[in-house]
Amino acid sequence: MNHEITDADILYEDNHLIAVNKLAGDIVQVDETGDEPLDEKVKKYIAKKYNKPNGAFLGVVHRLDRPVSGVILFAKTSKALDRINKMFKGREMHKTYFAIVRNRPNPEAGNLVHWLVKNSQKNVTKAHDKEVAGSLRSELNYKLVGEHNGYYVIEVDPITGRPHQIRVQLSTLGCPIVGDNKYGYPRGSLRKSICLHARRLQFIHPVKNEPVVIEASLPKDGFWEKFEQWIK
Repeated sequence: MNHEITDADILYEDNHLIAVNKLAGDIVQVDETGDEPLDEKVKKYIAKKYNKPNGAFLGVVHRLDRPVSGVILFAKTSKALDRINKMFKGREMHKTYFAIVRNRPNPEAGNLVHWLVKNSQKNVTKAHDKEVAGSLRSELNYKLVGEHNGYYVIEVDPITGRPHQIRVQLSTLGCPIVGDNKYGYPRGSLRKSICLHARRLQFIHPVKNEPVVIEASLPKDGFWEKFEQWIK
């Protein structure tokens, strides 16, 4: 994923924060692949736009899995970084995702609570129905919002933010996300993407103290477009 960040990728920007519509396949921070991460691309964008030859400060406040697209927020100042980190910890950031699955969820809406254990070596998370050693409590609300040609659109509001949480919790419900062969979908995607999109982030601005709503348009890949009418 070697595209440069341009104005077209920016969803929101002020002196304190910058939000980007992440492409599926981009990594947020450096990992063992050595691919250029999104935070470095955004730093370059800021340095170029504001003519900062010594580079720009950028703080990572949350992550999206590599195959996931959508809203990702960065802090442009250490003050904003500190405050936004506290807001994420205090669950003051409201996130809305949309997932496409092949199985109709039963029930069609509900609240899921699992205890998740991440295996860092294999980069895979396992869900348990009750607390086990080393597990983190994970909670989300979901509802079925649409159907097209045997595919179902699920709106997801995570209450906690755990690694691979939505992917493993929907899979445990019997609804693995399209393309997510790590969590039970029969085949992976050639695009290295899964049909999970971080659509919206809502919060009170940490410095200006006013409400902010950031929305990311759907990927233009010939598939997501079929579901646009249900993704409000």
